[in-house]
Amino acid sequence: MKTSAQTSALFFPFDLFGHSGTRRGAELLADAFQEMLADNKREKLPTRSRAYAAKVRFEEFPLDTPDSYRTWRADARAAIRAVWDRDDFLLWVSGNHLGVLPAYDELASELASRNVLVLQLDAHLDIYNLADCTAELSHGNFLMHVDGRLPPIVNVGHRELLLTPQYIAKYYRQTFSGAELALDPEPALLAVQEACADAEAVFLDIDCDVFDPAYFPAVVHPVPMGLSPQLLVRFLEAAWSPRVVGCAFSEFDPARDRNDVSLSTLMWLIEYLLLRRHERSRNRP
Repeated sequence: MKTSAQTSALFFPFDLFGHSGTRRGAELLADAFQEMLADNKREKLPTRSRAYAAKVRFEEFPLDTPDSYRTWRADARAAIRAVWDRDDFLLWVSGNHLGVLPAYDELASELASRNVLVLQLDAHLDIYNLADCTAELSHGNFLMHVDGRLPPIVNVGHRELLLTPQYIAKYYRQTFSGAELALDPEPALLAVQEACADAEAVFLDIDCDVFDPAYFPAVVHPVPMGLSPQLLVRFLEAAWSPRVVGCAFSEFDPARDRNDVSLSTLMWLIEYLLLRRHERSRNRP
């Protein structure tokens, strides 16, 4: 995977084995994203949006028939593979977090020849095997079902209190809990910067429940001790380089939003990443 001048924004409102509200979240973000592009196109005065306005491909998956759900994983993998085959930056917006599994599948296929790292910002470690958890594929255990060797993952912001460190280490290279970050985020920021600098390709996986619900109420299972938007941006900056090949967003439930504060946060972050990707003066080598 290389870098190119294009971004492919793919909206995938997948919500099976999770909460149906997240489907509406992906659809709402698709609408807001198209509105943002249309507003930028109408603007006659020079703005920073010109850095990316002509460099974005948009696609929305309807997922409105039984057949589309029967082949959801293969179809999503094919779409993601096509993006990376043409060396585009991938913006992947899913309903629930399970909808990001196809990106992990494709990243796993890169391991034979690439040093790939996933920076996962998520309140949950999706490897649950407790007594009340299903062994079948679900949004709570999908990392155990990746097709191929799981790529190295660094988790930032989890609030896990039950899984043992030994079990977590089977799936994660490194983790930094919300409690650790509350005490001092600097060691985690440095570790993320070093890990991403050593990787040939970096993928950002942002599950919205990584935010503290005080800042971002629009999630199905709000968990305390989360990140502020400001701290999340610091981690994005620690990870950033031209080697970042994509970013996923998931688990946005607009029915739980307040005055669109969560929607506004996500759209700000999406445009921030587009500018970070396409304003050359801000891309460090």
